[in-house]
Amino acid sequence: MLRAEAIQTAETLLLYVQHYATIGAVIAAGFLLFGVGRISPEACGSYLFRLLILPGIVGLWPLVLWRWAALERARRVGGGAS
Repeated sequence: MLRAEAIQTAETLLLYVQHYATIGAVIAAGFLLFGVGRISPEACGSYLFRLLILPGIVGLWPLVLWRWAALERARRVGGGAS
């Protein structure tokens, strides 16, 4: 009985991690294709740099998405990068 509950908990946790990583991969793909060049013009054309930051973006995608949205809002309003 306890073993079945432990297996169910582990499966549920693994499912959450898989969903988190899938969402992170989608956000990373969008950010690396469209966002990194707008946020950091120096990163244009540096494809090895993009490969290096890929795991960090997948892991920290909520922070990346929040920061990307904040910078895009500031750009639209006419401010600068904050």
